[in-house]
Amino acid sequence: MISDFIPDGLVLEILSRLPAKSIARFQCVSKLWASMLSLPYFTELFLTRTSAQPRLLFAIEKRGSWSFFSLPQQYEKSSSSLVLAAEYHMKFPPDNMQINIRSNHWFPCVYASGLIFFYGMLIKEKGHYGVPVICNPITRRYAVLPYLQRYQMPYTFFGFDPIDKQFKVLLMDYPFGLDHHKILTVGKGDMSWRRIKCSLKHSIMSKGICINGVLYYLGETSADNPLIVCFDISSEKFKFIHRESSCQLINYKGKLGVIYRDYFANDAIELRVWILEDVEKHEWSKYAYSSRDNKFLAHFDSIVGVTATGEIVLSMADYRFKQPFYFCYFNPERNTFQRVYIEGLGEYQRRNHSRVYVFANHVEDLNVNDSNLLKSSIYAPYVKIEEEEEE
Repeated sequence: MISDFIPDGLVLEILSRLPAKSIARFQCVSKLWASMLSLPYFTELFLTRTSAQPRLLFAIEKRGSWSFFSLPQQYEKSSSSLVLAAEYHMKFPPDNMQINIRSNHWFPCVYASGLIFFYGMLIKEKGHYGVPVICNPITRRYAVLPYLQRYQMPYTFFGFDPIDKQFKVLLMDYPFGLDHHKILTVGKGDMSWRRIKCSLKHSIMSKGICINGVLYYLGETSADNPLIVCFDISSEKFKFIHRESSCQLINYKGKLGVIYRDYFANDAIELRVWILEDVEKHEWSKYAYSSRDNKFLAHFDSIVGVTATGEIVLSMADYRFKQPFYFCYFNPERNTFQRVYIEGLGEYQRRNHSRVYVFANHVEDLNVNDSNLLKSSIYAPYVKIEEEEEE
């Protein structure tokens, strides 16, 4: 007699091959399924599988509405130019809300460990602006964070502590403000903003990037001293590293990478890649790669990240009406380029100009993207906190 019983281990093995949005639906079947799909064994098995198949995540803003697409980051590269179709995931926020880009010095769309943070959502029917919100663009879950009234738009950063598995939001005041820096731990208790101190006054020169529990961004003191700001998500302490002038920060295979671009005559360009090996001793590995394809590289003004095979991903920061949107893989060892044209963006190519944010190495992680952290309703209650400027 053949038994119809399927062992739980085999069921979990099968389910681990499904996308995260399917897992999110199955968690709603029953309490038993929700418990089973939240087991540490299953979440780690799922993470192992998805980590082997990272994706490029694209966020496109159009009149306060954001659409998310993704592509496999790894595939067979058979030619110097490819055409790939993007997979559509969601539009955010709902129709009665919007998230606009207010300033070049404000970073409205911030990524950390599979989640997107927005600061500055407008809820039209309530008349609230500056409402912070996080969302998972794959599972379509989202949650409104406690509202914090500010007299000036702060610089916003978003990070994840992989040890305690906690997300935190960091709001940095303007360098000539009152140093009213704030931090919030997402999903912990009643969630409230806390004051945090920074020992060094500095201007903020870039968006942040979170690597292994440390948030990095570019800064500069009033004495025109360029630096890299390092904020430990767990200890909530700041450290500072000196840097050269203009550069861009990337995640280089789990380490902080700094890329400098130097342009020369005859369409020559040199990419200098510095990799931080020891944050305490400020020790770097340094590499330089040259190319004479400057005209080609001129179209890619955003360095997105580095793949597991060491290829640097470059992307256009925006696209215009009737012009194709590309990103590029640059192999520095072979000095080769592969340009990839994206199809499937649909109506978003009809606008004269749209801003595009690209995130490399996107991995779905059930350890952090659970229903306890992200509520399914955008109308979840939030706490409105009025902050008054102090003398």
